[in-house]
Amino acid sequence: MKRITTRITPEQLAEQRTWCDRIMERNAAQPRPQLAFVDTYGCQQNEADSERLRGYLAQMGYGFTQEEAAADVIVINTCAIREHAEQRVLGNVGALVHTKRDNPNQVICLCGCMAQEPHVAEKIKRSYRQVDLVFGPHALWRFPELLCRCLTGRERIFDLEDEPGSIAEGIPVVRQNQVKAWVSIMYGCNNFCSYCIVPYVRGRERSREPQAVLDEIRGLVQAGYRDITLLGQNVNSYGKDLEKPMTFAALLTAASEIPGDFLLRFMTSHPKDASPALFEVMANSPKVAPCLHLPFQSGNDRVLQAMNRGYTRGGYLEKIAALRAAIPDIVLTSDVIVGFPGETEKEFEDTLRLVEEVGFDALFTFLYSPRVGTPAARLPDPVGKAEKSAWFQRLVDLQNRISQEKHQAYVGKTLRCLVDGVGETPGSLTARTAGNRLVHLEGPEDWIGTFAQVTIQNASTWALFGAAGEREKGGIHG
Repeated sequence: MKRITTRITPEQLAEQRTWCDRIMERNAAQPRPQLAFVDTYGCQQNEADSERLRGYLAQMGYGFTQEEAAADVIVINTCAIREHAEQRVLGNVGALVHTKRDNPNQVICLCGCMAQEPHVAEKIKRSYRQVDLVFGPHALWRFPELLCRCLTGRERIFDLEDEPGSIAEGIPVVRQNQVKAWVSIMYGCNNFCSYCIVPYVRGRERSREPQAVLDEIRGLVQAGYRDITLLGQNVNSYGKDLEKPMTFAALLTAASEIPGDFLLRFMTSHPKDASPALFEVMANSPKVAPCLHLPFQSGNDRVLQAMNRGYTRGGYLEKIAALRAAIPDIVLTSDVIVGFPGETEKEFEDTLRLVEEVGFDALFTFLYSPRVGTPAARLPDPVGKAEKSAWFQRLVDLQNRISQEKHQAYVGKTLRCLVDGVGETPGSLTARTAGNRLVHLEGPEDWIGTFAQVTIQNASTWALFGAAGEREKGGIHG
């Protein structure tokens, strides 16, 4: 298939609004308010997609609930990146047979990356008859039309065409957070790492027009959002497909010039595309947070080649050195896969040495999970799960020690932190440093959405504990 980005026209979006109006009229005639529940699995891109699903549902006249049994429409937005996530979804979908039995008119929808996998869709079709609507990421912009067909025709719908992907501007958004916001700047991926299903389910890379991105950021800042994360499977590839190409570094520069007091973050960056120009923008703009998530996946060159990652261990370390030269206080996080097919213990130990050498602030660590349809799933995999699990624990123990040391170094420092939520105990709040480290502190809820000077008093492996001093004016409560 020729992969050409399709841009959804205003007329096509207007048609979807017509479908929303039809459902709203239908809902208004019901004897009680209609409720929807959106359940999200996986990455931040899925979170952003769920905000658009909620936006559509709100336009259809639905209120929202967190209880499956109370919902008239359930939308499960799925992740396909690992087997564990798929099993959780299938287990939860299976349990919905009971809510459907109690409310036969309930509509259950399955969408997202997992839905786009042919073997999963076939399993849903055969074994999960309670599911009414299944659609992949490419069809999200047509959700109102698909849902209306389910509601009026009571037919099961599976919309899973292998489309090249599209860009749809103007889908309504309902955000659950009043302080932090996700902004998708591009969709899809062209990298085809041998273990990853994402390019097969989300399609090729396609970038939003820069003005649309900047307008969205500007609107969020005006609405009082203080922490804005730019999203893409590989943000460093942004703009290559535009009629007038624009680099991600240039987009980030333009975003940082928007007036207001806010922080810009971004993820995810692919190491092969992380450029000196990006590091320079990060170093020169106080609005770009001093943190970078740069997945390395393995510290061994043979494994990296088998993963089709496009860089070497040495090349990765050179970029880390350049980044730290530009931003000495950079907070670094990464992803690591343990037990890739064919990986030996000696090769795994190269990963341990890289972790020790770099000194990441935190790692997201995963045991290799085979994905149907990816090249890695066909590779011989002689190492057993027990041995891989032992390697995994060695990595976790090493990173926990490094994280504890990194966090301990914050004790005694006073940092500008964004208070972003309520803590788990009465009177407690959560906050984030500019480098995105979690801070627990005490204070009133009207501090949420403001920056405060916080003196760090204690630290654990996963968080900092501080006392708030001077609070800046503003916040979501006035």
